[in-house]
Amino acid sequence: MRADTPSGATADALLELRGVSKTFPNGTVALDGLDLDVGRHELLCMLGPSGCGKSTALRLIAGLGEASAGRLAWPNGGSAGDIGFVFQEPTLMPWATVFDNVHLPLRLQGRGRRRAGEAVREALALVGLDDFAGAYPRELSGGMRMRVSIARALVTRPRLLLMDEPFAAVDEITRHRLNHDLLDLWQGQGWTVVFVTHSVYEAVFLASRVVVMSARPGRIVAGFEIAEPYPRDDAFRLSESYLHYCRQASAALQQAVG
Repeated sequence: MRADTPSGATADALLELRGVSKTFPNGTVALDGLDLDVGRHELLCMLGPSGCGKSTALRLIAGLGEASAGRLAWPNGGSAGDIGFVFQEPTLMPWATVFDNVHLPLRLQGRGRRRAGEAVREALALVGLDDFAGAYPRELSGGMRMRVSIARALVTRPRLLLMDEPFAAVDEITRHRLNHDLLDLWQGQGWTVVFVTHSVYEAVFLASRVVVMSARPGRIVAGFEIAEPYPRDDAFRLSESYLHYCRQASAALQQAVG
């Protein structure tokens, strides 16, 4: 695949990035000519070396910054208001209950606790935390705190969910469980997900498509579909097909680093 070719271009794209570049005030060029299509209902994983601009790309998609060049477009209608964002850390308010943490995006929209109650409870039910609405973050495990963060991102019912290495800080067993939970939610709710990770193994397990970014300044240098059916279980992690895709992703990542 040519580096300047949009990866996975499709007429059914939810979001298009064309020639997107980002230079910070200190002169650092984080992205240079990033071309990417994100398909509706896709689970897209972005791989790349540290500092290649993956997180910067997510922030530009979310409207948390402006590109220095290029454009972002929603060809089938939509906007940055249709986005939920899950960061690397749960970033919960320690003084607030689980309910109030999840309620925060709706409160910022002017919806009080009573009006937002049903939406908050539905979001907590999606991540299996219905019984913890009154708990505080300090009373939860790391995996549960990340579930609260996901519920907070989902409470506005976004069309696009951006996830920036959300499971990197938890232990491997919890990470596997959260991977399974994410796939269940994605299949059940029909969102589009863009998931940033450093883990080849996580990307191949989750993704319908993987794209690989070059070292800074970042751009897409490879991309391929994971042509395996869902749901995926632990047996898939032990399959020859899984290992084949992991080798393919690893080779692309090594080439990107080089």
